[in-house]
Amino acid sequence: MQATTSRKATSSVTKSFAQKGKTAAANTRAKAQLMGSTKSNFVARQGLNMQALASKQTKRNTKLAARAEVGDTLEEFLEKNTDDLKLRQLMLSMGEAVRTIAYKVRTASCSATACINSFGDEQLAVDLLADKILFETLKFSGVCELACSEEVPEPLELGGKGFSVAFDPLDGSSIVDTNFSVGTIFGVWPGGKLTGITGRDQAAAAMGVYGPRTVYCLALKDCPGCHEFLLQDDGKFIHVKETTEIAEGKMFSPGNLRATFDNPEYAKLVNYWIDNQYTLRYTGGMVPDVFQIIVKEKGVFSNVISPTTKAKLRLLFEVAPLALLVEKAGGASSCDGKCVSGLDVEVEQHDQRTQICYGSVGEVKRFEETLYGKSERFAEITENVSA
Repeated sequence: MQATTSRKATSSVTKSFAQKGKTAAANTRAKAQLMGSTKSNFVARQGLNMQALASKQTKRNTKLAARAEVGDTLEEFLEKNTDDLKLRQLMLSMGEAVRTIAYKVRTASCSATACINSFGDEQLAVDLLADKILFETLKFSGVCELACSEEVPEPLELGGKGFSVAFDPLDGSSIVDTNFSVGTIFGVWPGGKLTGITGRDQAAAAMGVYGPRTVYCLALKDCPGCHEFLLQDDGKFIHVKETTEIAEGKMFSPGNLRATFDNPEYAKLVNYWIDNQYTLRYTGGMVPDVFQIIVKEKGVFSNVISPTTKAKLRLLFEVAPLALLVEKAGGASSCDGKCVSGLDVEVEQHDQRTQICYGSVGEVKRFEETLYGKSERFAEITENVSA
């Protein structure tokens, strides 16, 4: 009787261990399945991440390949060439201002003393009218923190966030009555200050050219080249030209020729251009005289001081923005009598004046060597000037 009871007890224990073994094995299999599932999910997620990265890279490469296509609208160009939505908004808004100013200049009433047009109920000289249009445009863009102009050199707070803008509202306003080309110049700096900066800090620069054609010429810091947009009859700006190289060629625009009276080095340079049969192309308007270097892809512009002639050009409103345009186009600049780029002179005061040379690398080298006796930046450059 006792033996039978013992065998039953042993059998019960054996079944219990067997059951526990089956349960442990089942748990092990479940853990293995769970680990496998987790690993599978991890691998799947990694695969999706890699696909997303590859997709982004493909889009980026496609975007780079699609940049700067002739025929693009201004909006299409900006979408392809900058991811900064605020910068897009600002450049589009300024394009609208350029279009409005072009109409106001074209329809201005000119007398012997002034050209005027309407701004609401006001009658204003066209340069002051352009100034008001640009300030209002920047305010309503919502992306401009500070703005100042040649007419209002102390910055105004405009309530936006993102950028600060300095502009010359209508360069060459004194020759509007003669029907020469005139223009708007502006530079765009990130953040909320317009001193303690250089031209190289600009996010973008542009000029509007008001002549037989209305052109919006712009350069973006992170986009190659200088780009020309032509205003169409339907009001759109269409991309018509990209400039990436300024070659050597015999075309000169000598500003402030009065300085040759008591600046012998400048007189020597001007005489060199004349003696070597350079073509003179000078209107007295800085915008068309610099713009032609970009369009013709050759030439030189200079504005030099002397003991009896003071500097007139403003670094913040004119010189630095145009330096970005010319250098993005493949040219060079020499500023402030220091054999440095116009992009590297610090803006210490809003109304700071300076002297400048823009042009091909070879011509800027010649300018520095003639006026200052050296051009270390371009020591390796050999000029090869042709007509």
